[in-house]
Amino acid sequence: MPVLNILHLVGSAHNNFYCDLSRLYAQDCLSAIADPSLYNFQIAYITPDRQWRFPDSLSREDIALTKPIPLFDAIQFLTGQNIDMMLPQMFCIPGMTQYRALFDLLKIPYIGNTPDIMAIAAHKARAKAIVEAAGVKVPRGELLRQGDVPTITPPAVVKPVSSDNSLGVVLVKDVNEYDAALKKAFEYADEVIVEAFIELGREVRCGIIVKDGELIGLPLEEYLVDPHDKPIRNYADKLQQTDDGDLHLTAKDNIKAWILDPNDPITQKVQQVAKRCHQALGCRHYSLFDFRIDPKGQPWFLEAGLYCSFAPKSVISSMAKAARIPLNDLLITAINETLGSNKKVLQN
Repeated sequence: MPVLNILHLVGSAHNNFYCDLSRLYAQDCLSAIADPSLYNFQIAYITPDRQWRFPDSLSREDIALTKPIPLFDAIQFLTGQNIDMMLPQMFCIPGMTQYRALFDLLKIPYIGNTPDIMAIAAHKARAKAIVEAAGVKVPRGELLRQGDVPTITPPAVVKPVSSDNSLGVVLVKDVNEYDAALKKAFEYADEVIVEAFIELGREVRCGIIVKDGELIGLPLEEYLVDPHDKPIRNYADKLQQTDDGDLHLTAKDNIKAWILDPNDPITQKVQQVAKRCHQALGCRHYSLFDFRIDPKGQPWFLEAGLYCSFAPKSVISSMAKAARIPLNDLLITAINETLGSNKKVLQN
């Protein structure tokens, strides 16, 4: 069986935060799925100045020792490498859209969703509109720009239209709190969503994978929320920065988030809604969606997060493990969906 040449696309063209987040997940992926009999890995590392590096590893030392080159030189290098496929590890908007589009132009296939789908999913208002048209319940909301005045009566959630990890998200309980909440949210995006607050309930995330063209719902991940003490999740629930400047995944400690027993009655209901979201958005290979469950057990779509790093701590990887799908089998399934009838398709 031929060895697949896989390029890991890592870093960020936007800022150092996304650069570090990408490196964190990609490092875990590279160490977890290293198998020389199956894969030959290369790394392309993008920095916020949009320079490219091709380091031997993702250690800070190797990155620093690797000469940065501009896009034109990077394309020349890539086209001479006989790359079979690319694994996207970038979480910033340019990384999820422009850089994936570049690989479409280079005719190098990649795991995950296409740039247009990623752009829609990254814009929370557009994703909501599409899934709502498919019959999925979404919180009543409005899209605001600088100077607009919200009309939704609190309690309401204010959030940037295109940020992740709950950056800039604020629960407003009184109209007097709107100004401060909007100011914070506009620090992260030019547009802001104000949504009616859905009473808890529960908050869960559902992953979908595609195998042989079939949509498979994975076990749900549930988040630690409380109607009184913690009605919404915030940035500190997901990421923390260590003293040496590295990021740490706080949502992976089985305290703030955990995998639900598949026999939990909410699982099947949420999986059905998630599959509808997947189809409505036109996703491929895999998808991931957050839902608020109201006290009556009704799922409400919050947002889509259409990425998987194939690191052990990546959400879809954790869900797959709970479904007794080993990480390498998960990757091989995604490779098969990506390459289709290509001769290099692997068996799992």
